Order: sequence, then structure tokens, then C-alpha cells
Amino acid sequence: MNIEINVLRSIVTVAAFASFVAILVWAYLPGRQKQFDEAARLPFKSE
Repeated sequence: MNIEINVLRSIVTVAAFASFVAILVWAYLPGRQKQFDEAARLPFKSE
């Protein structure tokens, strides 16, 4: 199996970009806003 280095670089680049887009979609889903707001207030919460 002889893969050229440029093909491998292209595959890795596309995979990294796809991961980045997936994280963006996950972070900006409408249902996530409440969870992120709660997590942002955790340091200020007193027991």
C-alpha cells in the first residue's frame, strides 16, 4: 500500500476541518445555550 504523502496530508486536513465543523455545530445547537449558561455561573455559585 503506497500512499503519497500529499494524499495523506489532504485526508488529515479534511478530517480536521470536518471535526472543527462538527464541534461548531455541537456548540451552537439551540438546546446547548442553557447548559453553557449554567456552566458559566458555576464559579460564582455559593453552596
